[in-house]
Amino acid sequence: MYVIILGGGRVGLSLANLLINDGYDITIIENNEKLCNNAAMELDAMIICGSGTDTKTLEEANIDEADIFVATTGNDEANLLSCILAKEYDEKKIIARVSNPDHEEAFKKVGIDEVISPERTAAGFVEKLITRPNVADLVSFGEGSAEILDMNILNDKVVGKKVEEVSPTKDCIIIAIYTKDGLEIPQPGRVLARGEKISILVKRGCFKKAEKKFMDNKKSALSL
Repeated sequence: MYVIILGGGRVGLSLANLLINDGYDITIIENNEKLCNNAAMELDAMIICGSGTDTKTLEEANIDEADIFVATTGNDEANLLSCILAKEYDEKKIIARVSNPDHEEAFKKVGIDEVISPERTAAGFVEKLITRPNVADLVSFGEGSAEILDMNILNDKVVGKKVEEVSPTKDCIIIAIYTKDGLEIPQPGRVLARGEKISILVKRGCFKKAEKKFMDNKKSALSL
């Protein structure tokens, strides 16, 4: 998957590092030459020194081939305009950082998929928006060694199975099931139904296996 990041500052570089480690192809657009040089030394990514509000720069970054565009600069106006331009190229997902909370509504009105305010703009949070798009919620704890994920059961290989048949495994355990009556602590004989929302505790790095196990309808093993 190909991601373009506008901004080579602290947030942009941290996000790029995380996504590169996740196997994503990254291009950074930054108009400050010094930051461009720093990014080129630190990252295995394409660095373009130019303005994200210039269509020629966006096209140089092959924006028409990008899956995701992320604006991470500290300038709300630049982030907003670059995202509006990116939308013209039918990006699959557009994410923008907004420094002034009063501007957040304006970002949402133009159809930006995710608007991240300063208190939530840690690179790790944006990474999860990109790498975990089908997960309703996610919480990391234990110094990042484990994650609690909320997801819906969609895999036919899990639907109709008892909890004890699919959980726990060495890397995953169902810790809650949500019904119309509220939260339910799963019992071994509880049968799982299609579309039910569950919370699972997953070891760090096992997210994709868990997603495939509970949400992927393609042929896959039940073991995690």
